[in-house]
Amino acid sequence: MSQKALLLDSKFGSFKVAAIPRPTSALAGELLIKVHASALNPLEWKIQDSGMFIPDESYPAVLGLDVAGEVEDVGEGVIGFTKGDRVFYNSGLRNEYAGNQQYCRAPAEFVAKIPEKLSYSQASTIPTGFLTAAYGLCADAPLGVGLNPAFDDVIDKFQGKTAIVIGGSTSVGQYVIQILRYLGFSTIIVYASGSHFSYLKTLGATDLIDRKAVPFSHFDTAIKKITSSPIGVVYDTIGSVDSQAAGYKMIPNGGKMVITVEDEVKDKAEGKELVLVFGNVHPEDHREFGGKLFSKLPKLLEDEIIVPNKVEDLPGGLDGIVEGLRNSEDLRAMKSAE
Repeated sequence: MSQKALLLDSKFGSFKVAAIPRPTSALAGELLIKVHASALNPLEWKIQDSGMFIPDESYPAVLGLDVAGEVEDVGEGVIGFTKGDRVFYNSGLRNEYAGNQQYCRAPAEFVAKIPEKLSYSQASTIPTGFLTAAYGLCADAPLGVGLNPAFDDVIDKFQGKTAIVIGGSTSVGQYVIQILRYLGFSTIIVYASGSHFSYLKTLGATDLIDRKAVPFSHFDTAIKKITSSPIGVVYDTIGSVDSQAAGYKMIPNGGKMVITVEDEVKDKAEGKELVLVFGNVHPEDHREFGGKLFSKLPKLLEDEIIVPNKVEDLPGGLDGIVEGLRNSEDLRAMKSAE
């Protein structure tokens, strides 16, 4: 039995839709999912351009990190799921487990049910963005800065505290804001376009530094106009040399900073904690915390403590993914040039 999949045909190669074998039953401890939505992720065109993450022997490769669909089959030993359940999942970029195909496998411990109020498309936007935010802020070192390893409500601990989110309107940034609100931070300063601030306030942002008006060279001055309190944590989703330097400058001795790309900070100071985050549940040392997050996510979504990113549905099914990835790369290039 075959299915359609979007394949990256070779290292540095091209994307094409082709027929591949379809899994027909779930393995022990896993679910077989009929895919309804697969979210785009910039990592996919980065993989195409750089050849990173995919072993040579895995080509042609199926990509797709963030998957939503319905349970087709339940493997031996899995409890809590039945055929037809609406679910979402964070894939590990192994071909049978990736999202850009009609059916995929998924370890049940990293699958969550979709609340009735959310669509498949909305649910598919959640995993990578949310996990990147949650690991960076809450997991213990070296995975994150350890604000809340239990990932529970600890409002009292962070009342009166201040956090900064550089790139607050990005997918990850929106989840960072929501988690900081969940943790109880009183002041959440976002560096983003002013046009996004009214929406970011609904997520928990309290103050804005307009990136179009304030360059990173004046970032510290802008922060000091908002607060004189020590900064508890900085989360940089942009990852430029300038953004990392500006954020790192703002954390005091004992402060914490999360970055999402390779460390570019020069002249590091003793006593400042800097963590590079990787938001995926599948590495062995990520699995325990990842399972904890997926067990809590349905209620957080049901209670609207966490809301998904805004969604644009692309036409064309698997064929539409290629154009969507191209557009996302072009949009990133345009923003970098501003």
